[in-house]
Amino acid sequence: MKVMILTAGLGTRLRPHTYSKPKPLVSVAGKPVLAHIIDELLDIQIDELICVTGYLGDQIEGYVRGRYTMPLRFLVQKEMRGQADAIYLAKDSADGPMLVVFGDGLVGVDKARLNAHPGEGIIYCQEVDDPSRFGVAVLDGDRITRLVEKPSTPVSKLAVVGFYYVPEARRLMDAIAFMMEHNIQTKGEYYLADAVQIMIERGEVFHTEIVSMWRDCGTIDALLDTNRYLLAHGHNRDGAVANSVIVPPVHIGAGARVENTVLGPHVSLGAGAVVRNAVISDSIINTGAQITGAILTGSVIGDHAVVTGAGQELNIGDASSIHIR
Repeated sequence: MKVMILTAGLGTRLRPHTYSKPKPLVSVAGKPVLAHIIDELLDIQIDELICVTGYLGDQIEGYVRGRYTMPLRFLVQKEMRGQADAIYLAKDSADGPMLVVFGDGLVGVDKARLNAHPGEGIIYCQEVDDPSRFGVAVLDGDRITRLVEKPSTPVSKLAVVGFYYVPEARRLMDAIAFMMEHNIQTKGEYYLADAVQIMIERGEVFHTEIVSMWRDCGTIDALLDTNRYLLAHGHNRDGAVANSVIVPPVHIGAGARVENTVLGPHVSLGAGAVVRNAVISDSIINTGAQITGAILTGSVIGDHAVVTGAGQELNIGDASSIHIR
C-alpha cells in the first residue's frame, strides 16, 4: 500500500516557529509531529511513502531520508491550491490501495484492518460537539452518502480527521481530474472531500471508522494539549538532573541538563537544552534552548533560544533571546 502524507502547508498559526521550519517538523513530546505520524504507521505494510512538500520542504526530505528506510518519494506543491491538488501530483504512478494522511495531527487507527486491504473505502472520523469547524461525514446506515466541509447548519457530528483509505488510487485521481476539468472548488481550493464526493456519486462505497485518538497540532494551544496527552500516554522520558524536582510526566531529551529547577508536569525538554534555576510546567522547550532564572508555563521555546529571568507565558521562535532583569 502507498501512503501519502500532505506536508505542504505554511503553518501560519504556529508562527514564529514555522518561519524557520515547516509545520510537520515542529516538535511535541520529544520529536517532530511528522515522526509521530510516520512511527504510528510503521505497523502498516508500506510499499512507498510519498510526502508532498512545499515551504521549506527540503528540511522535510532531509529529515525523513535520515530516519526511515522504506521506499520514499517527495513531490513539491509549488502553488497552494488545496489538498486534492497536492494528491494529484502523484497521478502518474498512483495505483492500488492508498492511505492519505494530513500532516498536522495524530490519529489512532486499526492498522490490522488496513493491512487486510479492504475493498471499500474508509474515512476516519471522531464525533465532536461543534461540527461547524470541520468537514463532516453524513451517513445512510453505515455508508457515507455525503461529505460537508464546515457545515453552517447541523448535518452530522462525525468530523473527518484527515485520514483516508481508498482501495484504488487511480479512481481517486480520476475524480480529482474531473474536479479540475470542471473547476469544482471550495473557498478557492480543490478539496479532497469534494473528490471523494464525486467518487461516492459514481458508486464508490466509503464507510466511517471511529478513531481511538485524534490530536491536532495546528496551533500553539493544540500543540501544548497534544504534548500533555502524549506525555501522559507513554511518551515521557526521564534524564539526569542535579538538585532538581521532577514532577511527571516529562520528557528530557538526550544531553539535556536540568539544574536547581522544578520541572513539570507536562514539560518536553529537547536534546541538549539547558535549564537552570527555573520553574517550568506545561511547556515545550526545544533543542539546544537555554533557560535561566525563569518561571514559565504554557510556553513554547524554539531551538537554541535563550531566555533569562522571564516570569510569564512565552512563544518564541528559534535562536531568539529574551532577557528580563
